[in-house]
Amino acid sequence: MQPMPEIPDGELESDLDFIKQITIIATGVILIAAGVFAYMIFTGEISLSGPTALVLEKEEDFDKLVQYNSVDHLSGNGVDVCMVDSGIDMTHSDLSNLNLADWSDFIGSKSNPYDDNGHGTMMAGILVADGGLTGLAIDVNLYVAKALSGGGDGDDATVAQAIDWCVSKNVNIISLSLGGNASGFSIILGDAVEDAVENAYDAGIVVIAAAGNDGKNDDGDVSSPGIVDTVICVGGVDVNGNLWEGSSIGDNNGRIWPPMLPRNSPDEMPEVVAPGHKVPVIMLGDNWGLSSGTSAATVYVTGAVALMFEAHPELKDGGTAMLDNLKQWIADSSKKSSGQDNHDDHYGYGMLQMDDLIQAAAPSS
Repeated sequence: MQPMPEIPDGELESDLDFIKQITIIATGVILIAAGVFAYMIFTGEISLSGPTALVLEKEEDFDKLVQYNSVDHLSGNGVDVCMVDSGIDMTHSDLSNLNLADWSDFIGSKSNPYDDNGHGTMMAGILVADGGLTGLAIDVNLYVAKALSGGGDGDDATVAQAIDWCVSKNVNIISLSLGGNASGFSIILGDAVEDAVENAYDAGIVVIAAAGNDGKNDDGDVSSPGIVDTVICVGGVDVNGNLWEGSSIGDNNGRIWPPMLPRNSPDEMPEVVAPGHKVPVIMLGDNWGLSSGTSAATVYVTGAVALMFEAHPELKDGGTAMLDNLKQWIADSSKKSSGQDNHDDHYGYGMLQMDDLIQAAAPSS
């Protein structure tokens, strides 16, 4: 056995200095993260023991903003909704009364529901929470397809498979609080997700998708599949009804590289806006907090359509004609911003108004 070689003093000191630096940096990162978390608890944006007064106040304010208070006698009973996201944490106390209609895991192939990211649980809570927070349509039959990983990522093929699964379940609504970059090659090469939502349309299923969150550095395009003209594309507003600064727009003149096709049709832009800034949500670990993004706005529209279907169940079997009419009902019933007459690239046809939408969809006497 050979003796271990001696380490020169200079190298030893250098190694120790490097370890000290790494330790200091790591400690600093942990302290900053802990400080941010503590600050969010202090301000009420995160709660570990039931929703804070701030979170409950936001919930009430948003309910008034979109006329939910006028339709809260409805609960989505008899309506089938499929959410494609990162999963769902069924251990959250606000989901204790939820009987999940079905579940499919396209990431880990696990038989029991889970959420290793948290986004899916937040979105599900906006729709069906029943405890500290109250979802918009707590009695829908909820189907959940996990197509996003723990990191919040998902590839087109997987998301498309999840959408196809939703279609196979013959649901009434598919809610997509997700989106990817719109490809200029999709017309030529095809796009799995865009093809999947078109198939859903052909099956008479409402598809609602997020516009995207790149408003601060907007590329002039909403996310895919929100750009598909048969999809209801949703932007976000704050508690005062003002456009959230992160909400994507959809007007562009096209470009050669990276490829982007010109899009000027209102059907390929945000068509309606809904709460998307500091929205009350449930969180992993049986927590509550606030979240911003057009993902949340998407679920508000999902909830509104679910209540519409409960109020007018005959519409559920209306096929593609009903889907086309729904876009018009949304346009007619949405609350326009000050000075707005028609469709706006940012604000769509206006802000979601649940009661007005349900009335607009009522069969003519």
